[in-house]
Amino acid sequence: MLNIILFGPPGAGKGTQSDRLIKKYNLVHFSTGDILRGEIKKQSKLGLEAKKNIDKGELVPDSVVISMISEKIDENKTAKGFIFDGFPRTTPQAEALDKLLAEKGTEINVMLALEVEKDELVKRLLNRGKDSGRTDDQDISIIENRIKVYLSETAPLTEYYARQGKFYGVEGIGTVDEIFEKLTFVTDKF
Repeated sequence: MLNIILFGPPGAGKGTQSDRLIKKYNLVHFSTGDILRGEIKKQSKLGLEAKKNIDKGELVPDSVVISMISEKIDENKTAKGFIFDGFPRTTPQAEALDKLLAEKGTEINVMLALEVEKDELVKRLLNRGKDSGRTDDQDISIIENRIKVYLSETAPLTEYYARQGKFYGVEGIGTVDEIFEKLTFVTDKF
């Protein structure tokens, strides 16, 4: 089983690249953002709780996200692997994910981290907000808070996977094809 964490700050291109990795390696996509947006659209209890956090640029509570992951893995027992897009975001989440995957007889093989400068991220997110209508991508203060949260709470996660020999930083600037080639160069080793 091939399990990939696609990592990077908001606007780094995770969604675009995860679609391509899913097709190439026949993986099941696990995007906490997509799942949470679906719950928000349904106005479920989980969705309403998550919306409060998302609208402030804050992270959704770990217990909610871990439960969703466990359920998604159980629904896809015959999968060739998973690509985790937007999760884990903190070291405690990574530890919980490692524990959960070990209980299910698998593990993370590689963390691919898309690396993009802040100014480029802000530009990308504002453009995405115009096209998608996502309110969290239309307000510069929310965008800057999301990047700040990423840098203070999420970026240190790279050290966790580096200690396990699973971290690979990949420059997230260039054409979609160029970035994908860099990602698959690493992933093909697993």
